Amino acid sequence: MIVGLCLTAPASTSATTVQDSTRLVVLGTGNPNPDPDRSGPALAVVANGTAYLVDAGPGVVRRAAQAERNGIAALGAARLGIAFLTHLHSDHTVGLPDLIHTSWVAEREAPFQLLGPRGTSAMARHLTAAWEEDIRIRTGGPQPHTKEGWVIDARDVEPGVVYRDSNVTVTAFAVAHTNWPRALGYRFQTPGRVIVISGDATPGDAVVAACNGCDVLVHEVYSAEAFKGRPPEWQRYHAGAHTSTVELASLATRARPGLLVLYHQLYWGATDDDLIREIRAAGYAGAVVSARDLGVY
Repeated sequence: MIVGLCLTAPASTSATTVQDSTRLVVLGTGNPNPDPDRSGPALAVVANGTAYLVDAGPGVVRRAAQAERNGIAALGAARLGIAFLTHLHSDHTVGLPDLIHTSWVAEREAPFQLLGPRGTSAMARHLTAAWEEDIRIRTGGPQPHTKEGWVIDARDVEPGVVYRDSNVTVTAFAVAHTNWPRALGYRFQTPGRVIVISGDATPGDAVVAACNGCDVLVHEVYSAEAFKGRPPEWQRYHAGAHTSTVELASLATRARPGLLVLYHQLYWGATDDDLIREIRAAGYAGAVVSARDLGVY
């Protein structure tokens, strides 16, 4: 088992400029509820031909393969080499073994880089141990394989700049999400764009400060109207774990993003149109879209 630190940038083959090519690709908008139309939470910031993933919900690799088929070459399996975790809830992490090992089988050569809050390195060690027999069989038998593609280079990070290469600077910031001792949001800055991702979070000033007029703010949300019909115990949980449409309208008004992208939506019978209507009714006048899987912004 090898889990360490690697700060080298994944290879990039695009000849276009970062200003022209930085995109947010939504790989999964789901939540713990198994919706066949929505993969688990996962995003990719694609800058200068390199994909930087945020979270690894179920279905992440298949969605990335669909995005590659749609023309985003950076999301080909062999090129998936780095991910940032917002927190360690299962719906954000159960796709990790697939992400790591499928990209290795697809002949990714370098160790997979994994950064996240406290507990990320320990999770990586356990994942390597869980797939120890698979690794032994693949590396010890006739199957062609790359030498280090199975290795996870993992690092626990604290708020601040956590990663930098020639394409992007990634800054983590603390958010509040239930009783997790540390949950993170991320700010991705390239020469041409700033994309901020909330992760799972109650509304907070850290997101507002990280955005501050950013190009794209990706924020989780639940329907304030549908919330009223939830059982009291679930109302208590969601109020301390997530952000309502009404709360997000206030937050986004202060954050001033060029585009507000809703994800990790909790509908409870509401629709995408309902979410946007609720945000508008609460006073938000900026551009807003409720994301679907494979949306590109």
